[in-house]
Amino acid sequence: MLDQVKTTDIDALMAEIGRNARAAARPLATATTEAKNRALQAMAAEILANRDRILAANALDLAHARESGVAASFLDRLTLTAERIEGIAGAIRDIAGLKDPVGDVIAEWDRPNGLHIERVRTPLGVIGVIYESRPNVTADAGALCLKAGNAVILRGGSDSVNSSQAIHSCLVAGLKAAGLPEHAIQYVPVTDRAAVGAMLSGLGGAIDVIVPRGGKSLVARVQNEARVPVFAHLEGLCHIYVDKSADLAMAKEIVVNAKMRRTGVCGAMETLLVDRAVAETHLAPLVESLRAAGCEVRATEEIRTRIAGLVPATEADWSTEYLDAIVSVALVDGISGAIEHINRWSSAHTEAVIAEDPAVVERFFGEIDSAILVHNASTQFADGGEFGMGGEIGIATGKMHARGPVGVEQLTSFKYRVRGTGQVRP
Repeated sequence: MLDQVKTTDIDALMAEIGRNARAAARPLATATTEAKNRALQAMAAEILANRDRILAANALDLAHARESGVAASFLDRLTLTAERIEGIAGAIRDIAGLKDPVGDVIAEWDRPNGLHIERVRTPLGVIGVIYESRPNVTADAGALCLKAGNAVILRGGSDSVNSSQAIHSCLVAGLKAAGLPEHAIQYVPVTDRAAVGAMLSGLGGAIDVIVPRGGKSLVARVQNEARVPVFAHLEGLCHIYVDKSADLAMAKEIVVNAKMRRTGVCGAMETLLVDRAVAETHLAPLVESLRAAGCEVRATEEIRTRIAGLVPATEADWSTEYLDAIVSVALVDGISGAIEHINRWSSAHTEAVIAEDPAVVERFFGEIDSAILVHNASTQFADGGEFGMGGEIGIATGKMHARGPVGVEQLTSFKYRVRGTGQVRP
């Protein structure tokens, strides 16, 4: 299909996709919970039934990626396995099990004149999702948007096009099985970047919001060029601060997990800050735990005089999202020093504090304004599935509407219903 449309006029193609999405959004907004859940369950079943086909498609993407010499962290994000495909199907089933947000009464109250007012969740309409190498986003985004009653236009990266199209065909089969419009979830069948530009223009009013999920250059382009609202984060410059009150054994386990569980996810720790008050007792064990796990440690001169064999950290390291087995480490003067460093360098994604002193935790939670703040746990819990949302489209770090994991509730807006008994305004 991809080759067949390469010569198609991109603007005409995207305009048609926009019209189809807008037409599908209308019946989706009033689709029953049962119909949406039936579609989701059918999608999960289709993905499992087509596991071999999806893996074969992924093998093509991986071969192309290796030929282009991409980093190991990129390959990890791109790779599908039988276990990961089962996880994709499981996430769709989890989304089916979530409460349907559409029609939920958020608040209600009565006015002195007898009017009864309700604030009610309603779908956003049509969502455009632009993403790069993670083929699982195809399923996550499609399923979440459907559950929230939205049509979605998916534009995946060229590196994952075969995998994403194989997954998308399973989603369409699920829609058909439930009698829902097949254009509710569309995948842009061209890799030309002009398609992204068309989506950012809003497709003549067809798209209500854009969600970018990818590297810094992609998200920056979306934020700079979009003519519709954007839910986005530029990068995940995630920090962990180990306080003097921290349990060292706990800190070691959390720090290694936060960095090395999966280095290519946006919730991976990129900078470790250690309280200077426990440099003698905590610093070396934490650094050696990371090195033993295969992580390159870049450190300040102060730390390198204490521990041999570390790579010098430059100022650029404090603003670098490595997405690799690399971490930058610094000593700070307690919680005040940690807050100062994080507020200067953070991308407002996820930060963690490891401490037993409740006053330290409260200052950390109160004085740092990132989307997700974690106490005594790994930053890799920065994930909609781990939050009980069934999945996420991404982590939003802005302050308007959605913030943090973007799940089904964040993919809705609201409207007011006002019920009267004949009132007129004097």
